[in-house]
Amino acid sequence: MKKNLILVLNCGSSSLKFSLIEPENGETVLLGLAERLLSDQASIKIKYQGQTTKSTLPSPFDHQTAILTLVEALALYKLNLQIFAIGHRVVHGGESYCTPTLVTNEVKTLIDNLSRLAPLHNFANLIGINAAEAVFSNLPQVVVFDTAFHQTMPEKAYIYGIPYALYQENGIRRYGFHGTSHYFVAQEAAKRLNKPLSKGNFISAHLGNGCSISAIKNGQSVDTSLGFTPLEGVMMGTRSGDVDPGIIFYLINQLGYTTKQVSHLLHKESGLLGVSGLSNDCREIEDAWLKEKNPRAKLALDIFCYRIAKSIASFTASLTSLDALIFTGGIGENSALIRENIIDQLSLLNFFVSNEKNITCRFGQAGHINTENSRQILVIPTNEEWVIAEQTSQLLLNKLPDKE
Repeated sequence: MKKNLILVLNCGSSSLKFSLIEPENGETVLLGLAERLLSDQASIKIKYQGQTTKSTLPSPFDHQTAILTLVEALALYKLNLQIFAIGHRVVHGGESYCTPTLVTNEVKTLIDNLSRLAPLHNFANLIGINAAEAVFSNLPQVVVFDTAFHQTMPEKAYIYGIPYALYQENGIRRYGFHGTSHYFVAQEAAKRLNKPLSKGNFISAHLGNGCSISAIKNGQSVDTSLGFTPLEGVMMGTRSGDVDPGIIFYLINQLGYTTKQVSHLLHKESGLLGVSGLSNDCREIEDAWLKEKNPRAKLALDIFCYRIAKSIASFTASLTSLDALIFTGGIGENSALIRENIIDQLSLLNFFVSNEKNITCRFGQAGHINTENSRQILVIPTNEEWVIAEQTSQLLLNKLPDKE
């Protein structure tokens, strides 16, 4: 039986997303989600050949149990013998890793050390790696880092205007995230425009509960909105994005907030949720405005779209030419209203939206949404799992593309 499939794992603190992928063509053979891990409500959902099964997880309700349950399903469907390797999403690779990397004890130690930069993510990613190693001890494990694509940024884009020693001694700099997503849609955009990625110049807007904008020059990231942490940049679902740092001191010194309370406020209580007072779900906020004319819902949408448009416009400073603007992510792929509002604020850059095309590009439908007299505007559904599967396979087969 041919071993041609990559099992992609994306481990969170209480969840495990998984996909079984054919790396050559991106076909997803099986996918699923284990959620509410570490609680007695833990469950696992698996989709295979159009059928979805959901079941509770037995004790101890942890990531190891979830992977063992997945292994049982793979054996039931006779897929276990077709797995070539395991590919892991890891959020933070720091400056050490800019390519997919085979898991070793040294690599795991570094991922653990980098947990100080991504405490909510790297520690959970490492749990998934250890659990997978225990179950798939005979298969190679590969990590693909969210930050890797952005390691091509020049110093002027990633160094902050603070004492340089803080970068040298503590690694405080802009790292960027959503790298696999920006890389994937840039590849797809280049194909659609019939040009090599190495000659493609794009601005990519990954819009979901987390959001980031990236400037891509000759196929490489040269700037991005997310920074030292995933808190910087545009306003997001519950994250504030850019704020005056003086607000933090005011909250602590004048209003009596603790640093923990400030962190929670900026990460969990701000963004669309904080401004609207309704939800972090863009669909609910759109409904509140369109159906109920809720003024706070409109304000939240206005701020969201304005800051994204402003970020897109500012990133043109990183480029000497621009082939297309790309929308991706849950909101970017599905919200015609958000896309229209953003594009309407970019007419100075010669972006104009076709209402008919814009409404058509939703729910996985890719395409151009610009008018004939506009620069190219593309909607491209992202596929980060395929990137992880493809790069895992390429590493193990020694077929990674050369760095330009």
